[in-house]
Amino acid sequence: MASVLRVAELFGPTLQGEGPSLGRHAAFVRLSGCNLACSWCDTPWTWQWRVYDRAAEQTAMPVDAVRDWARGRADLVVITGGEPLLQAGPVAELVAGLAGTAVEIETNGTVAPPPELLVEHVAFNVSPKLAGAGGPEHRRLRERALRALADSGRARFKFVVADAAELDEVARVQAAHGLDDVWIMPEATSAGRLLELLRDLADPVIERGWNLAPRLQVLLWEDARGR
Repeated sequence: MASVLRVAELFGPTLQGEGPSLGRHAAFVRLSGCNLACSWCDTPWTWQWRVYDRAAEQTAMPVDAVRDWARGRADLVVITGGEPLLQAGPVAELVAGLAGTAVEIETNGTVAPPPELLVEHVAFNVSPKLAGAGGPEHRRLRERALRALADSGRARFKFVVADAAELDEVARVQAAHGLDDVWIMPEATSAGRLLELLRDLADPVIERGWNLAPRLQVLLWEDARGR
């Protein structure tokens, strides 16, 4: 029986809106299911089944069908969620079928990737969650998973912050878990608020030697879905 992925949506070509690949021509595979429940989550339809209809929002698709949709569609394939590493086995099959295409996996950093995903054409955009996301620290920050991602040499760490005061917490998480290649992104769903936060964060981020990136999709399309 063919492996399947629980898919929330497939969209693109579009642009990668976040992190080091900002602005790259990209196609997105958004998977369903998450092991966290962030208070500010901007994709609640991938996991919040008390509010959203799972049958309407989630489709079981054979890995081969997702591969065929993604292959050749854009220069970069972004596998996101939800938390895609909850489906690590089928994701690894999808990644193997996309050899020769750059792949980025967006993850919250709570699940260690299997060896099958530590391959040349794959990078991890890891977004550890701060206290403002809600939930106990032992669920949000898992040392074994963060260490495995850091040690892979394929991860960059992007923190979503609501204000400059949260940068001190980012520094503590970075030091505690040995995280390098830190990116800061504002938590905003409107272009106006995003620009306001970028201006507040720019100087403190520069002083700490980190990277700052907008969420390009918010600047272009605000909170429109599937962009």
